[in-house]
Amino acid sequence: MRVIAGTAKGMKLKGPEGSEFRPTADKVKEALFSILGQRAIDARFIDLYAGSGAVGIEALSRGAASTIFVENKKDSLRLIEDNLNKTGLHREARIIGADVKKALKSMSAENIIADLVYLDPPYNHPDLSAVVRSLFELGIVAEDGLVIAEHSSKNRDWANNFNLLKQKKYGDTSLTIIIKS
Repeated sequence: MRVIAGTAKGMKLKGPEGSEFRPTADKVKEALFSILGQRAIDARFIDLYAGSGAVGIEALSRGAASTIFVENKKDSLRLIEDNLNKTGLHREARIIGADVKKALKSMSAENIIADLVYLDPPYNHPDLSAVVRSLFELGIVAEDGLVIAEHSSKNRDWANNFNLLKQKKYGDTSLTIIIKS
């Protein structure tokens, strides 16, 4: 895993060991930021189910104003912190060590609003649409903001209840980009 572009370009990031960890492939990260283009610059970014923090760090490296990383696994929280320190991007970051549902309620109570929210839950997540719905209902997504979900290409129907900007397939992985309706 590495940072693809920006101020931390080329830096290698640490990732958790084990087969349950599924890092976002470089081609998917590159496609994501190609789609986002200039929107990533000065954006308030949230990385849900952050894992190693690679996508949120990529956003910071490419000019995002800030990133909130949400992760509930202690090993992953240490990785995010280590990767932020290694890239020198820790000043623009906040790490929330909590379950996503609890973190979203906390962010809503703090009136946190994001321009871009990226989520990469486990591919067997029971209800991805509930998480996306919560983001909008809790007011966490800016009026012109985007929610970007990385998910299994076998599981694309969940997004039919939302206003889709784009849905792209990259082998076993799909990116679904949702706008407020």
